[in-house]
Amino acid sequence: MRKTSLAALFVLFARPALAQDATQPVPAAPQAVTQAPANPQMTGPRILIATSMGDITLQLDSARAPKSVANVLRYVREKHYDNTVFYRVAKGFVIQMGSWDAKGKGRGIHPGGVPLEANNGLSNLRGTVALGREDAPDSASAEFYINLADNTPLDHKADDPGNATGYAVFGQVTSGMDVVEAIGNVPTGDNGPMPGQAPVTPVVVTKVSLLK
Repeated sequence: MRKTSLAALFVLFARPALAQDATQPVPAAPQAVTQAPANPQMTGPRILIATSMGDITLQLDSARAPKSVANVLRYVREKHYDNTVFYRVAKGFVIQMGSWDAKGKGRGIHPGGVPLEANNGLSNLRGTVALGREDAPDSASAEFYINLADNTPLDHKADDPGNATGYAVFGQVTSGMDVVEAIGNVPTGDNGPMPGQAPVTPVVVTKVSLLK
């Protein structure tokens, strides 16, 4: 609405000058400035993901995704993620980690899922982190992914008044996006839970720790 109004005002003010002197060139209409999508600033704890390809720091948002953040921190404290791998690399889409080791063995997760918090005002933009889940809305566990691109189709749907659609964003990469991109470009094969999307050479998550 703001961009349309500015253009309309410009036309209104340009017309008198055009009427006074038809020989003057008509000023070009101002070009609309396209703003890149952005999330609100996130506040809360930070975690460090140490990998065989480098470190990644995440800023979590405990204000907008309190249940999702508490869930991930519980797994961090239990060292659930240590010596697992990024088992999914979907090029140009996401990289994903959680409960699988380099030998393709899965780790046990806590019973019961995390209540979906997709309707929290955060979007699946490049560099954001969100919980993976099954078809049921409240089925997320330890798995989470990092967006390699703006993946807004993964967001909460506008026609959903509650929390039944989308994937809950709970954090943002603040350091190590170059590592994320490098992981997102490794060769992939079938040796993992996601056929065709498993790194040929395992990308090991050596440790995930809470930063002070």
